[in-house]
Amino acid sequence: MNQPVSIILPNYKTPELTRLCLRSLRKYTPPDAVRVIAVDNASGDASLDYLRSLGWIRLIERTPADIAGMKPALMHTTAMDLAFQQVDTPFVLSFHTDTIVSSPDWLDFLLGEINKSGRIAGVGSWKLEFIPPAKRFGKKLEVVENRVKQFLGLKKPEVQFLRSHCALYRTDLLRQYTRGFGDGESAGKSIHRRLTEAGFTLEFIPPDVLIRYMDHLNHATMILNPSIGSRRTSSRRARRSLDAKMARYRDILADDSLDK
Repeated sequence: MNQPVSIILPNYKTPELTRLCLRSLRKYTPPDAVRVIAVDNASGDASLDYLRSLGWIRLIERTPADIAGMKPALMHTTAMDLAFQQVDTPFVLSFHTDTIVSSPDWLDFLLGEINKSGRIAGVGSWKLEFIPPAKRFGKKLEVVENRVKQFLGLKKPEVQFLRSHCALYRTDLLRQYTRGFGDGESAGKSIHRRLTEAGFTLEFIPPDVLIRYMDHLNHATMILNPSIGSRRTSSRRARRSLDAKMARYRDILADDSLDK
């Protein structure tokens, strides 16, 4: 396999999480299968030092002046577009540092899904999380409640799109039909709309299928950086939950050989 996929990976002040993400990629991905383009948003911490130490990634470093006045969402999307300018592979994968690969078949699976048809412009998920059986009933009630509110005009319909924690696209279609990731909306939202309007399809992989190949530690960057998060992500409970999830990957975190 000759690097058919470029992985775009923004980074912001998450040393241990960044190490876990990249080591999981290294562990479960053939070295010649992907090209990782990481963009550091002026972290100035150990996560940047770690990225600088890796000879197998391409690193773009932003300075504080580069991101001055930007809200976190804009920092994220503009970083992705900086990386996208350097993509020269047939496919490009948007990724987050809180997405952890867990299967050696993950890349073949995604490529198999997008190659089912030339009209498929992208594959990925809306949300990637495991919902315990005890919470599923509550989630269903929430969905029903939201639909009632939408019917009554009390809430706008939710627009689903391939989220940037894991979305694989055809590079040529992104360049031809979209304005990239930083189009004034959430990363991937305008891409989804523009490619759909152009007559292409974007396929949602069910969370219970995609989770066989990777794990998404939801809101981890905000949990680890309370200043950019919400009250919910800044709580002690959220931090304890994240620490417990990351503990499952202690073997990968301890394996320095994956950095080579």
